[in-house]
Amino acid sequence: MAKSRYLAGKKIVPHPIPGGIRVTDLIDNYFQAYNAARLKEAAQLFAQKMLAPDVTIGMSLTGALTPAGLGGSCVVPLIKSGFVDWIVSTGANLYHDTHFAIGHSLHKGSPFVDDTLLRKEGVIRIYDILFDYEVLLSTDAFFRHLIAQPEFQKEMGTAEFHYRVGKYVAARERKLGIKNASVIATAYRYAVPVYTSSPGDSSIGMNVAAMALDGFGLKIDVSKDVNETAAIVLNAKRKGGRSGVLIFGGGSPKNFMLQTEPQIQEVLGINEKGHDFFIQITDARADTGGLSGATPSEAVSWGKVDPSKLPDTVVTYLDSTVAMPIITSYALAKRKPRKPKKLYLRLPELMESLKKEHDRVKHKLK
Repeated sequence: MAKSRYLAGKKIVPHPIPGGIRVTDLIDNYFQAYNAARLKEAAQLFAQKMLAPDVTIGMSLTGALTPAGLGGSCVVPLIKSGFVDWIVSTGANLYHDTHFAIGHSLHKGSPFVDDTLLRKEGVIRIYDILFDYEVLLSTDAFFRHLIAQPEFQKEMGTAEFHYRVGKYVAARERKLGIKNASVIATAYRYAVPVYTSSPGDSSIGMNVAAMALDGFGLKIDVSKDVNETAAIVLNAKRKGGRSGVLIFGGGSPKNFMLQTEPQIQEVLGINEKGHDFFIQITDARADTGGLSGATPSEAVSWGKVDPSKLPDTVVTYLDSTVAMPIITSYALAKRKPRKPKKLYLRLPELMESLKKEHDRVKHKLK
């Protein structure tokens, strides 16, 4: 009998793992099935295809990743290597990211402590991460001091807000002799635009709101964010390149990153097909109907992912705190740094191109 085409994959070989094995060898040769295999596929897709020079890569961050140190350990090296071109994050990740850059410390602890005692002693808990309540008060004061500066007394999108904040966070890092601790400072240095899909839903947003009560003029323009992110993706495609998304978690940042294509196609009426690459690390199930667990094939039905590119999509059902260091280490070992695209500095140009295409569509419809 002819051998089934379904048996064309590599044989699973149960070789013993040697001591001192490199991460790249462990992934390539020993992650053979289940979500280990999906993690291998994600790492290989990212390193082998998505990091081509013509791919514009967006990263979304959900869940308490920066308090666990993953901002400095993973996101910062990816930005510095040119492996991330734009970011959508929860505001909470950016707020907690700032703690490290302004000289505060967070501590390893236990998730099984008595929270009523922690409250009495002024200790905050994020599962097994513990830190002093004064860290929050100090970080709040830092943001309020920035929001009071003249350059913040206007309406702006979150990319501009974070870029301006990043300048001050980077300066504080330099003054304190702290290196490579902050995502927001590194994004400023490499002109990587950073967006927050729900700017009111974090301690940063709470401090912006408090300063508004005191008569300060900062307002967040969410419409600008929607159009700028769509402009980034459209530019990637129109310049003969491709667009890839690297999604850690789900929630609002995932949707905000993926809705760029429906914004381009459905709302603005511009002819486009969808993102070319899709990697998601998630612990959410698809069968509950939530966006966090929605698969790439479901995204095709919305126009978010190019249907012809489904082979270049991977979903790994795994904790981001496990997957992110592994994918980062693998990519840094396998690929040389890319030239930074510095998209923040090009946003006015990209927005003008988006508007021109939209205006042409409107003219045709008249």
